Amino acid sequence: MSQRILDVVEDFSRSLLPGMGLEFFDAQFRKEGQGWVLRLFIDHPEGVSLDHCEKVSRELGAFLDVEDLIGHPYHLEVSSPGLDRPLRGAAEFHRFLGRRAKIKLHEAASGQKVFIGEIAAVDDEAVTLMLENGVSARCPYENIGKARLSLD
Repeated sequence: MSQRILDVVEDFSRSLLPGMGLEFFDAQFRKEGQGWVLRLFIDHPEGVSLDHCEKVSRELGAFLDVEDLIGHPYHLEVSSPGLDRPLRGAAEFHRFLGRRAKIKLHEAASGQKVFIGEIAAVDDEAVTLMLENGVSARCPYENIGKARLSLD
C-alpha cells in the first residue's frame, strides 16, 4: 500500500511541478513515532523557497484529499533535499560542477573509500573530484555507494 501511495504521489508531482518551475526529487511515506509522515522533496535550480513548499503542499494536499488515497491520519511535509543533498547520476553531478562533494565508494580506489573534493568533471561513466591536495580522483558511477554535496 505504501508503494502505491508513493507511486501516485510521484506521478502527480512529476506532472504538477514543471508548471511551477520545480523538479521532483524524492518522496517518502513512513511511520514515525505514533503517526505517518508523507514527505515530498522538491528542487529548483536557484533553491527552494518557503513559498514553493507552501504552494506544492496546498496542491498536493488537495489532490490527496480528493483521491482519498490514505485511509488514516498522516502529516504532509514538503521541503528541499537540503544543502548536503544526495547526488544521483551524471545530471546531478553536472548540475553541481565546481561544488564540493563527498563520495563513498563500494570498493576502495587508490587505497581509499571516501573522497571529498570539488566536482571537476562529469561524463557518462564517472565523476572526477579535485581533492584538496591537488590530485584528481575518478569515481565510476557503478562504484559509488553514496554521494552528497559537502558543507565541510
